[in-house]
Amino acid sequence: MQDILTITLNPAVDMSTAVDHVEAGPKLRCERPAIDPGGGGINVSRAIRTLGGQTRALVAVGGPTGKKLRHLLLEEGIAYLPFRAPGETRQSLAVTDRSRRAQYRFVMPGPDWAQADVDRLLAMLPGIVPEGGFVVPSGSLPPGTGTDFIASLCHTLSGRDVQVIADLSGAGLHALLQTPGPCLNTLRMDQHEAETLHGAPLPDRTDTARFARTLRDKNIAKTVIVARGADGSVLVTGDTALHVAAANVPVQSKVGAGDSFVGAYTLSLARGEDPGSALQHGSAAASAAVMTGATDLCRREDAGRLLSHCPLTVLA
Repeated sequence: MQDILTITLNPAVDMSTAVDHVEAGPKLRCERPAIDPGGGGINVSRAIRTLGGQTRALVAVGGPTGKKLRHLLLEEGIAYLPFRAPGETRQSLAVTDRSRRAQYRFVMPGPDWAQADVDRLLAMLPGIVPEGGFVVPSGSLPPGTGTDFIASLCHTLSGRDVQVIADLSGAGLHALLQTPGPCLNTLRMDQHEAETLHGAPLPDRTDTARFARTLRDKNIAKTVIVARGADGSVLVTGDTALHVAAANVPVQSKVGAGDSFVGAYTLSLARGEDPGSALQHGSAAASAAVMTGATDLCRREDAGRLLSHCPLTVLA
């Protein structure tokens, strides 16, 4: 299997708990919290480990919370490479209101980075990226890194035999579209981001595929994936456009579904499977993830069972 390096610049110690009813004023007596290592790249590494693979995780950590995060990574068996970040690693909190079956998520911004911190990280990358493998930057960026970080990362790795897979949103995604090339191997986004970029709704799969092809034609990425929620995902690469269905499963929490998708998709490619198979594995893992609560990711047995419930369709 090819090597996989995930990158998490704005990790968090995730706490999740539940209470009978969320209301302002009185003390809310919560159940004992679950505590997990969090952040996009970390969750991708966790999903890959759950699915039987291994990664190395480059994680920016700082302060006592960063020390706690490192212990959590060790407990989960994640091989991590620490990068000394400025300030204190952030925390996040998810609270489930049992009476409404609603989840409230409180996410902190993370410490401020200076340009010198970004330069130090980029200078570190050539010595640790897997030759012939995959690099997966994922998750939010800490304040100060700039919206052009992914473009800078791709430029740093240009000329290397490495495939970059990024799941982007917001300002970072918009900045990438302004500076095409050197392109990503795979760019993934959700339907909302795609429609925002397109400036109009994308009501059906063929509309989504046409939009994804415009990004590929602009040399943004060799493969573009748009997640359409319960309608599955569309992938465009080369002359091929595919749709994969999402399995029809009961939804407990959508947290971690995207990271589970990216983890399963990357692991499948690293094992030498074709993009269509990787797309199916990603959809099965995302479907498995929504069946779990709080910050839990996919379960291996669920992802395997749901694979046959995620059929592929070739789009015109």
